[in-house]
Amino acid sequence: MTQSKPQQEIIVYWANLWGDATKNYQRDRKKHVMYVGGLPYQTTEQDLLALFEVSGQVTSTTVIMDRDTGQSKGFGFVEMDDDQAAKSAIERLNGTVLGDRTITVNEARERRTAGSPGSQGRERRSSSNYQGGRD
Repeated sequence: MTQSKPQQEIIVYWANLWGDATKNYQRDRKKHVMYVGGLPYQTTEQDLLALFEVSGQVTSTTVIMDRDTGQSKGFGFVEMDDDQAAKSAIERLNGTVLGDRTITVNEARERRTAGSPGSQGRERRSSSNYQGGRD
C-alpha cells in the first residue's frame, strides 16, 4: 500500500518532531561522564564504583579493554547523574594514587572523528593504491 504525498509529508513532519523531542530529552537528562586515566591494569569496574561512590551515586562504570588481548587499556569512564557529585569526585580524585599509579580524573569529552576540528585534518588511508571508486 502506497501513501499519498500529503500522508508522507505528515509522517516526515511527525518523525522530525519526535527526533527533536528525543534530542531535547537527552540534552535535559545530561549525565556527567568522567574520564579516568592512568588506572592500574588490574582495576575492575567494581573498583571504580567503590572509588567514586564516596562522592555520590554512580550510574555506571566502564574499564576499557583491548579487544584483541582482553586486557585493560588503563583507562575508563564513570557516569554520575548529579553535577555537584561529579565535580566533587574530580576535585577529590584527580592526581591521587590508585595502586601504584597516579590517576587522572576529568570531564570526558566527546570522541573526535576524522575531519573534525582538532583531528589535524588527517584521514585514515590504506597503504594500498585503492581509491574507493573515486574518479
